[in-house]
Amino acid sequence: MRRGAATLGLLSLLTAAPAAAWAQTTVSRTSDNPFAIAIFLAFVGFTLMVTVWAARRKATRQQFYTGGGGIGALQNGLAIAGDYMSASSFLGISSMIYMSGYDGLFYIVGTIAGWPIVIFLVAERLRNLGRFNVSDVVSYRLDRVPIRIVSSVGALAVIAIYLAAQMVGAGQLVTLLFGLPYSYAVVIVGLLMIVYVSFGGMLATTWVQMVKAVLLLLGASYIGLAVMLHFGFSLDRLMAGAVEAHPAHAAILWPSHLSKDPISAISVGIALIFGTAGLPHIMMRFFTVASAKAARRSVFFASAIMGYFYLILIVIGFGAIALVSTQPKYLDAAGHLRGGGNMAAVLLANAVGGDVVMGFISAVTFATILAVVSGLVLSAATAVSHDLYANVFRYGRVNDREEVIVSKISSVVIGLIAIGFGLAAQKQNITFLGTIAFAVAASTTLPPLILSLYWRGLTTLGAVVGSALGLMSSVGLTILSPAVWVAMLGHAKAIFPYDGPALFSMPLAFFAAWLVSVLDRSAAADAAKERFDEQYVRSETGYGASAAAPGHH
Repeated sequence: MRRGAATLGLLSLLTAAPAAAWAQTTVSRTSDNPFAIAIFLAFVGFTLMVTVWAARRKATRQQFYTGGGGIGALQNGLAIAGDYMSASSFLGISSMIYMSGYDGLFYIVGTIAGWPIVIFLVAERLRNLGRFNVSDVVSYRLDRVPIRIVSSVGALAVIAIYLAAQMVGAGQLVTLLFGLPYSYAVVIVGLLMIVYVSFGGMLATTWVQMVKAVLLLLGASYIGLAVMLHFGFSLDRLMAGAVEAHPAHAAILWPSHLSKDPISAISVGIALIFGTAGLPHIMMRFFTVASAKAARRSVFFASAIMGYFYLILIVIGFGAIALVSTQPKYLDAAGHLRGGGNMAAVLLANAVGGDVVMGFISAVTFATILAVVSGLVLSAATAVSHDLYANVFRYGRVNDREEVIVSKISSVVIGLIAIGFGLAAQKQNITFLGTIAFAVAASTTLPPLILSLYWRGLTTLGAVVGSALGLMSSVGLTILSPAVWVAMLGHAKAIFPYDGPALFSMPLAFFAAWLVSVLDRSAAADAAKERFDEQYVRSETGYGASAAAPGHH
């Protein structure tokens, strides 16, 4: 009871912080929108109650990491969709369409195309083999210590980049909504996120994801319907209005930057298609359901929800071109979107529905960001507490309570780091940051996961070398690319000429894992190959091995 009261008091204090800072700041607001503030506070109040409820439950590892493993398929599908319908999707992709038209659609196609891989290659086997995260699966037949270390490092790298994208969106949104300085906004979001994860765990995060997914779908549907109503439900008229309003005119209807640099386009596409199956916070959701069948059904529900959502984003993006870019009140003195370059969807909500709709969309988008970053922080905390602490440094000497405490402490530390990332990446497009996270996931997490599930010849040394090379090459090539080396670091010419590393880093990771495994003649390699048969039986049926088997080597 005291823990619930402490949660309530702390969250109440954080809820009051935006209003207090807003009252004191002299930064000009887009509008005085009490409706937006009311919805914002109502959502935080609701999540407060969910967190208090979740905090009162028994804090076992199973409860904290997976919500007890009893979440239904539809609920989990909504939560997966909620995780995926992030700030980089709603704010980032709609703003990319606003800026460049067709090029933004490329990201939608690539994002949707990745889900068949999850459905047919990963979901069921992941659920049958693992308990809490992807590392459980990869370490099922490989040596525990090196696999846990490299898996957790890769997961933390992916999560760090993805967190930066969400924090940038959060900061720009709260700045637009409350008139707060960007740094205040990022700190407030980060503190709320820390409280939700450290007190509520997966159960609270799942319910927040489900509610915000429904609200986001309703809000996006309303905006799309209002845009189509404005243009008489004619896509031709909508596109004609966008072409007339955009400075590039008809050029927005075909690839512009992508056609000039097809290698980068292919590389980005590979990251989006294959990176989904390597995102730790998405894959972790397959362990929250009771069976492999429920995991598969969850993905089908999530795919249907996201397919509908991304179709609406097309209407929102082109609608913003036609209705926002022509209105001076939505632009600053330089002609850029007020509140930041990622705010096209939020400003369009004001254009089609006034302050009420803008308030609703702003609050729901804030909920989107808060829910996604909570899932990311929980996944990162699991990598630290379950993989590194419980299965490497103190293997066999950790009880449930101790591991959960370490996870909560990790949540606080990772949340503070996320605040730093958000402050450092203020000027970046959040879809770009999200795409880099996909590329690192496709190069680091995916190769050992797929090979461990489907190739008998994979050895521990091969998995470690492949994952490590994938991580170093994807991060290194990103730093040397034009988007970072030139645009962010100010050098005259990029060392690596393409914007996306996945076309090079992912094949390198797969090839290195294969080559090293083939050349590995050690006794440990032979043992790993022999254990593949046991793993295969369990991955196909869900039976034939104990629930404690993952990571027992």
